[in-house]
Amino acid sequence: MAISWIVTGIGVIVSLLGYYLTPNAWGYGILGFGLAWIVLGILNMFRQPVPDRR
Repeated sequence: MAISWIVTGIGVIVSLLGYYLTPNAWGYGILGFGLAWIVLGILNMFRQPVPDRR
């Protein structure tokens, strides 16, 4: 669960960086990349762990 919060936090930081660079074409790409990290971090929080077969 801690990894999910770290990924989401990095996504927020990258998204803010992209937001401040938005008039530039690079800013939109960085913003989208950060938003993708946020979505993946949140989706990872709801994922059920696979039971270990032994």
